[in-house]
Amino acid sequence: MAQENFENSLIGESPELNSVIWAAKITAASDVTVLVQGESGCGKEVFAKVIHNGSKRNSQKLVSVNCAAIPENLAESMLFGHIKGSFTGALANQDGYIQSSDKGTLFLDEIGELPLSVQAKLLRFLESSECQKVGSTTTEKVDVRVIAATNRDLRDEIKKGNFREDLFYRLHIVPLEIPPLRERTGDLQLLLNHFTQSLAVQYDVEPPVYSKSAIKCLKAYSWPGNVRELRNLCERMSILLAGKTIDIDNLPAEIKNAQRPMQDTFVSLPDTGLSLEKVEIELIRQALDKTSGNQSRAARLLGLTRDTLLYRMKKYALN
Repeated sequence: MAQENFENSLIGESPELNSVIWAAKITAASDVTVLVQGESGCGKEVFAKVIHNGSKRNSQKLVSVNCAAIPENLAESMLFGHIKGSFTGALANQDGYIQSSDKGTLFLDEIGELPLSVQAKLLRFLESSECQKVGSTTTEKVDVRVIAATNRDLRDEIKKGNFREDLFYRLHIVPLEIPPLRERTGDLQLLLNHFTQSLAVQYDVEPPVYSKSAIKCLKAYSWPGNVRELRNLCERMSILLAGKTIDIDNLPAEIKNAQRPMQDTFVSLPDTGLSLEKVEIELIRQALDKTSGNQSRAARLLGLTRDTLLYRMKKYALN
C-alpha cells in the first residue's frame, strides 16, 4: 500500500481545501506543534498522517492516540508511562505513548477529551520536552513532534472550564481548520471517483457507475458525516451494486429524501425598506459570534473569502 502523502490522500481542488493543504505542506517541513480542527469525518487523521509523512521524522513512528477512548483514571499512565508499584496493577515499568513516539510524531485525536489534570502535565511536556512517569521522581527528555486534533470548539470548552487556556495557546501555534464536505461540494465528484476506483481494486470488483441524477442528488445532500460518510456510501455501493449503474432510487433514504433549504429567500424585505449596510454589519457580527471570532470559519458561513471578510470588517470598523 502506498504511503499516504499530500498527492494521493488529500483529494480535492476547492479553494477551501487547497488553502489548508498549502499550510499543511509548509508546516510539515518544520517541527512545530499543529492543531487540526474540523467536524467528525472530515479527515483530521489523514492530515496528521500526511504531515508526518512529509516531515523529516517520516522514517520514525507515528503513534495515534484517541484521547476519548482512554479511561480517565489511566490517562496519565497511558500517556506518560509508569514505574513498577506506582499504583495497583503496575507490575512492571511501562513506557507511555509519549516515550513510544520518541524521534517520531504523536497524534492526539480528540484532545478536548483529556482530563484537566493530564492537560497540565501535557503542557509542561510541550514546553520542556521533559516527561515524568507516574510514580517517578525523575524526568527524561523525549524528542516528539505533537499533532493534536479536535471536533470541539476549544475556546468554548475553555469558557466552560473543560480545557486549559494555556494549553490551547500552546497547541494553537499552527491551526489547520478542515472545511466540512458540505462547504466544498465541488470536490464531491473527485472524491466519489477516487473512492469508487480504489474500493473496486480493494474488493476486486467492477466499479459501479453513478448516473447524473444520482450525482446531483449527492451534491445536494448536507453530508453530516463528511468524507467518512461518503466513503462508507461508496463502499456499500461497490459491494452491493458492483458493475451496475447507480440511480437516485439506489441511494439511501436519508440522501435521496434530503433537500437543502433555499438560501436565497431567507430574508423578506419589509414594506418600509431597510439599510443594507446595517444588515451586512449584523450578519458579519453574527458569523463572528457563532465562530468565536474565527475569521476563516466566519467567512465560510457568509460565503466570502477571508480577505473579503477582512476588507468588510475594516470598512465597517468591526473588531
